[in-house]
Amino acid sequence: MNNIKITKTDASRLQSVDFDNIPFGQTFSDHMFSADYIDGKWQNIEIIPFGNLSISPVNLALHYGQSIFEGMKAFVKTNGTPTLFRPEKHVERINASAKRMMMPTLTEELFLEAVNTLVDLEREWIPKAKGSALYLRPVMFAMDAMLGVKVSQTYKFLIIAGPVGPYYPAPVKLLAETEYIRAAIGGVGEAKTAGNYAASLLPAHLAKQNGFDQVMWLDAKEFKYVQEVGTMNLFFVFKDKVVTPETSGAILKGITRMSIIEILKKDGVTVEERAIGMDEITAAHESGDLLEMFGSGTAAVVANVSGFSYKDKMYQLSDPKTHKLANGLRSRINDMRAGDIEDTFGWVIDVKSSVDA
Repeated sequence: MNNIKITKTDASRLQSVDFDNIPFGQTFSDHMFSADYIDGKWQNIEIIPFGNLSISPVNLALHYGQSIFEGMKAFVKTNGTPTLFRPEKHVERINASAKRMMMPTLTEELFLEAVNTLVDLEREWIPKAKGSALYLRPVMFAMDAMLGVKVSQTYKFLIIAGPVGPYYPAPVKLLAETEYIRAAIGGVGEAKTAGNYAASLLPAHLAKQNGFDQVMWLDAKEFKYVQEVGTMNLFFVFKDKVVTPETSGAILKGITRMSIIEILKKDGVTVEERAIGMDEITAAHESGDLLEMFGSGTAAVVANVSGFSYKDKMYQLSDPKTHKLANGLRSRINDMRAGDIEDTFGWVIDVKSSVDA
């Protein structure tokens, strides 16, 4: 145990929150977890009131991008018990990002204790509506104050929490990007590092100007093979199988993606993790073999795709309300998290109560 010091806020903001209207990423809970990496170890381990930080104008993260993050959620079961979904996988992924960005790792014990303690303290901030959640944003960034392209020796680690509703309340329309790239094999596309998202802003903006919700990224060499959507991994549902792009080093190893693959395989569905090209996808659409497309992610859970554009041609899918696989997966995962159906995988973990609230 790390003996997390807890300093509670003097005035909670909970009563001011409209839980029927909680746009993603705009409302934050009363407290946040904080730790500092100094002299080769994590210290100053505490939960403090949510608030601003003080950093140097020459903070290394601001100039050279040593910053990584995670996205995870806390839920509440129908019986009122707060839960987490596969939290140990988020430890693995943030540590993989840290190693790629030459940053310190976190022990599973520290990470899980921090998450459990913070969620337990903020349990009243978890929305009750199914499909909503308390979004958790672990983030780590360099804290050395100097200029020079080098590895920082000090770091700040935070976990921020905030209630959210569904990320995509409606089906999404995608634009297959044939000019800009998100990531290339050998780069940092597999890491959840801030620069990946900064690079996506212009193409995403241009896509939205043209009536699309998100960019469908293609490979950096031939602009032929699908990678992912900026906020989700992608799945293609054919008549006889489900195909999702392989995690070859340029796309994020999604935890929801991993879970969906395990669910489908247990259900006897043929799942292929491999390169999938736009020619294959468009041909399947034309022949009627492409039945559904959907995205998966911590924020999105499962999001239906209504259609996509490739080389100035629009490919419309059937009414997403009829997409049995995607809709069934979303309901199943949400029901599992709520405790309304049995979790046969052991993924839903009750939050360990450790705070005298």
